Amino acid sequence: MSDVVVVGASVGGLTVAEALRGKGFTGRISLVGDEPRLPYDRPPLSKEVLTGRWSAEALHLRDSRRLDELEIDWLLGHRAERLRLGSRTVELDGGKALHYGSLVIATGLVPRRPAGFAGARTLRTLGNALRLKQELRTAQRVAVIGGGVLGCEVAAAANTLGKQVVLIEPGQVPMAAQLGAELGGHVAALHESRGVRLTTGAGAVRLVEGTSHVELTSGEVVEADLAVLAIGSAPATGWLEGSGLHLDDGVRCDASLRAADDVHAVGDVARWSDGTGTTARLETRTNAAEQALVVAANILGGDRRYDPVPYFWSDQYGVRIQVHGAITPDARIRIVEGNPGEDRFLALAEQGGVVTAAIGWNHPRGVRAARRMLRHPELAGGIR
Repeated sequence: MSDVVVVGASVGGLTVAEALRGKGFTGRISLVGDEPRLPYDRPPLSKEVLTGRWSAEALHLRDSRRLDELEIDWLLGHRAERLRLGSRTVELDGGKALHYGSLVIATGLVPRRPAGFAGARTLRTLGNALRLKQELRTAQRVAVIGGGVLGCEVAAAANTLGKQVVLIEPGQVPMAAQLGAELGGHVAALHESRGVRLTTGAGAVRLVEGTSHVELTSGEVVEADLAVLAIGSAPATGWLEGSGLHLDDGVRCDASLRAADDVHAVGDVARWSDGTGTTARLETRTNAAEQALVVAANILGGDRRYDPVPYFWSDQYGVRIQVHGAITPDARIRIVEGNPGEDRFLALAEQGGVVTAAIGWNHPRGVRAARRMLRHPELAGGIR
């Protein structure tokens, strides 16, 4: 059997290896990771790790016994620097080269850091989280730049630790890109009810030199002891420049997640087509794991297509927000159970009379049941 090389040692890459072994693959699997750590879970970094509820050890995706059973050749603490499609070779730092029969690209994301924010912290790796956790012990005023999922979770964690938090969002409400304006307003109210100060409608320009103070486009300066930058990330594809792969805000793939002959991509870095010309790239843990199963099957000769129901969740102040599907910017939001004022409700997002998403706000059972409507729209009439 041909060797499989997986570049990226997070949930997507590890799940590919597990699925291959589970399907009887006995060839060599090499797994390259730029961090010197075995695969760990990333979602808890902005929640349980920052607040101290979880240790670093609790993040391990698998115990040592399970990892040993997979018989993986680990190359941790190594960075992929170049892909040569013609010779089927991945070149690593230090001069090492890996030859592959099948290649899986699972390199994830790198945080965006514009000029002027060199002193701000970012949160992507366990190392980032542990450093930020340490600095939160002494910082009293925390400015979080960016009101997406990550920024809101960091703001919630810092507030839970008793810090004075300012959440800076250039849009009108936080998490609008994920939830739309109406539900984003509920997120804003949640943070303000806990004492977080929201500044909306003005973006961050830079950090004031020598400080963590944040200058806004409005001219206001937000004073802070610690600034956290959470304005999004970019796919980690720099090492693929000039390789011949189609790079377009990610690695472009077909509906089977193939980027080229015997080259596949999974997770945050993968942009795939559904065959109609529409492309998508999802930055969620669930997406990475589900794509990994498709890729493993296809490496072994299958021709599975990836057709997901997108899913993400966020935990803030003990509130769990869950979304199955996609909420369009002008979607109609219909509350079908519960009450937003009581911090527990189930809602549907509708576009042109079609249900496009099920949203649970502290309502896990309801949102799981409502998810079925995304595959079977005829069931939508069952919820009033």
